[in-house]
Amino acid sequence: MNTKFTIRAGAEGERSAESHASPPVYLQGLLTFESVARHLNFSKAASELGVTPTAVSRTIKTVEGQLNVRLFNRTTRSVSLTEAGATLSSKLSPALALIKDSLSETLLATDQPSGTVRVNSSYVAYRTLIEPHLPEFLAGFPLIHVEISLDNVLGDIVNSGYDIGIRMGKRVQNDMVAKQLGAAQRRIVVAAPDYFRGRTEPKALDDLLKHDCIRQRYSGGGRWFEWKFDADGQTVQIEVHGRLLFDEMKSVVDAAVQGQGIGFVFEDFAKQELAGGQLQRVLKQHSGMDDAFHLYYPHRTHMPGKLRAFIDFMTDANAA
Repeated sequence: MNTKFTIRAGAEGERSAESHASPPVYLQGLLTFESVARHLNFSKAASELGVTPTAVSRTIKTVEGQLNVRLFNRTTRSVSLTEAGATLSSKLSPALALIKDSLSETLLATDQPSGTVRVNSSYVAYRTLIEPHLPEFLAGFPLIHVEISLDNVLGDIVNSGYDIGIRMGKRVQNDMVAKQLGAAQRRIVVAAPDYFRGRTEPKALDDLLKHDCIRQRYSGGGRWFEWKFDADGQTVQIEVHGRLLFDEMKSVVDAAVQGQGIGFVFEDFAKQELAGGQLQRVLKQHSGMDDAFHLYYPHRTHMPGKLRAFIDFMTDANAA
């Protein structure tokens, strides 16, 4: 069904010269639909929009009535998009992003970047590269709000409502831009001093095979982080064993601090525990190099000031 409709920004009581030809769909209704489609949860959308869940439900019913099509399948336990709703969401999200960007550019006339920057990052990248510099950024840009979501899933940040993603490596979709954030990450072997009570500390890489090593794998992907080391110009891989397996490096560090085994983690990420003596470096002559973290964001002809401010500030703050 091909439905033609008019987008209105005014109140429902206002009339348009085109109203006799096509049903009006008001901007607030589309914004509400986009929020519900993104969260698939009426309560979360209501919290984001600053209204009640009842108001959100009423607005969605109005939009469905105006378009004469059901956009969501709703039960007492779940909310999902219908085929028509999914089609509308895929077309509407970029259009609303463009509107928001245009408003941000208008605000830039005062030379004061403003608005909310939504960032999706892994915990490791946030703690090592963003968190240390966040207070200075907020102080320098008082009109910018920062919303941060932490997870290890490399998803579609645009359809999820984020402005920026932060992940290791620079492999991104064709319509995205990747910019290096900080230097390449170095992995080192660490353990708590208590772990070696009654055990012999490894002196060579092969000695790791005799120990309980704390392993890690990529979230959802099933692939394990490999224990690869740079040794005399060659790459040596050790197939370690251990009873603990995590999909988050923070848990690896925490378990190592508790004396549960030997970990292989980013040196920068474990800096605090090393300085405090909770962890000690093992096999100091050996380490492994990983890729650098990258900021990635949609390619845009006109980048919003808030986004440019965040990217430039964090890039400079983490300059190698």
